Amino acid sequence: MSDSDKNSRHAARMARKKAVVDASINAAQNERGLVLIHTGNGKGKSTAAFGLLARALGHGMKAAVVQFIKNRSDTGEEAFFRSNPNVSWHVMGDGFTWETQDAARDLATARKAWELVCGYLQDENIDVVILDEFTYTLKYGWLTLEEVSAALKARPAMQHVVITGRAAPDGLIALADTVSEINLVKHAFHEGVQAMPGIEW
Repeated sequence: MSDSDKNSRHAARMARKKAVVDASINAAQNERGLVLIHTGNGKGKSTAAFGLLARALGHGMKAAVVQFIKNRSDTGEEAFFRSNPNVSWHVMGDGFTWETQDAARDLATARKAWELVCGYLQDENIDVVILDEFTYTLKYGWLTLEEVSAALKARPAMQHVVITGRAAPDGLIALADTVSEINLVKHAFHEGVQAMPGIEW
């Protein structure tokens, strides 16, 4: 096959592909707030959420970040975003459950964080709400899917919610608009490498 024939076939394939893509774009006419979930056992769920946060801020949007489980305030992401006037940042956890070893305390801490979240989910001035490590609240029964679902459905029409954490339950996935699963292939920690600043926190 000559180069001319190859180029012609390629151009024809790309024209067909463009027609399909353009039709899909034209069919997407709805505008509304989305629920996004980053789940799975791989690294990068929170990182993806904070990348989206940067994108939203670039559009002048206002955001609230509520971190469940996590209890440290020396992370690079917090240091970077906290000074932005369009971000409200809240570290609401007591640490991992194997560290706290106190089920009643973990429950109370999660409920307190959820009360804060519910305020943001009713605030039309907040465009993006990030619930970091939120899936554990459902896994451990600190919150019910019913109350979470009701709050998400009652939020302002154009408000986006981003949820991170492992093992997102099927019910939460069902009510989300976009779900990404990040799988673990390899991690330096398993080779004895410490959590490195700027990479892990």
